[in-house]
Amino acid sequence: MTSRMMHAWRIRVPGPIGTRPLEWITTEVPEPGPGELLIAVRACGVCRTDLHVAEGDLPVHRQHVTPGHEVVGEVVTVGPETDSEFAVGDRVGVAWLRHTCGQCRYCRRGQENLCPHSRYTGWDADGGYAEFTTAPAAFVHRLPAGYTDTELAPLLCAGIIGYRSLLRADLPPGGRLGIYGFGGSAHITAQVALAQGAEVHVMTRGEHARELARALGAASVQGAADPPPVELDAAILFAPVGDLVLPALEGLDRGGTLAIAGIHLSNIPALDYQRHLFQERQVRSVTANTRADARAFLEFAGRHHIEVTSPEYPLNRADDALDALSAGRIAGAAVLLV
Repeated sequence: MTSRMMHAWRIRVPGPIGTRPLEWITTEVPEPGPGELLIAVRACGVCRTDLHVAEGDLPVHRQHVTPGHEVVGEVVTVGPETDSEFAVGDRVGVAWLRHTCGQCRYCRRGQENLCPHSRYTGWDADGGYAEFTTAPAAFVHRLPAGYTDTELAPLLCAGIIGYRSLLRADLPPGGRLGIYGFGGSAHITAQVALAQGAEVHVMTRGEHARELARALGAASVQGAADPPPVELDAAILFAPVGDLVLPALEGLDRGGTLAIAGIHLSNIPALDYQRHLFQERQVRSVTANTRADARAFLEFAGRHHIEVTSPEYPLNRADDALDALSAGRIAGAAVLLV
């Protein structure tokens, strides 16, 4: 079989984005293995986790990996021994979670996101900063109608992880939710919470992000470490800034929960038990997602149209998109278009 060639980005050496750790290469189109699909990438979201992988905040899982785990594409080949609901020509989504063992105690009790054998798109295996990618059919998602490729891409991580973070925050019906940081995931999660009847208060830096929060219906908007105008029933920290954990806890009402959404967080300063945790306040981390989370969120997005603010970049400018994300110049969630 004659090899086909494609363009892709790969991480040359992890390092600060200003050092250009990504390189643009020409390489062979991958062949799908047993149980896999070959997917022509149409769009790929630019996620902060891609930034953490590129800059080395997350340990290297695969040398020279191609980042990207918010992939919208079209099935072009079904691999051997693949029993799949998908066929050639289907529009599909590829997300962060790529593999779990299905046999450990976490998988058996419905917590596959905690599987110690889990693997991830754009970290353990090549992702969507490329013209083609492969993915296990069992971890590929059907996508809701009524969205463009650009609108769908951020839903596949920013949306899914935000949805799980909202579940972990344990927000009561009609409750008051605080959101710290207002980027790609936060601006989607705010809309989910508002659709569910919540009152949303946003704490974030950057006037563009504040304008977006106001436009989407936030009840109040203030600086990243400012106290909210009311006591909060729940909060989600999206910014990867450990210093914000303390003001977020102080903003909680009695019994409130803070969910920390990121895969990476800078160090948290010392907690004062009386000031930050007493009265049954609690902190919860968020680790990846389950496929059930993804399906539930994408079904929700099919019923409630989510407005996704997505600055677009051509694929060959992925390094510029990551640079803009690192510098805080992106409101919403940037998307690479192939």
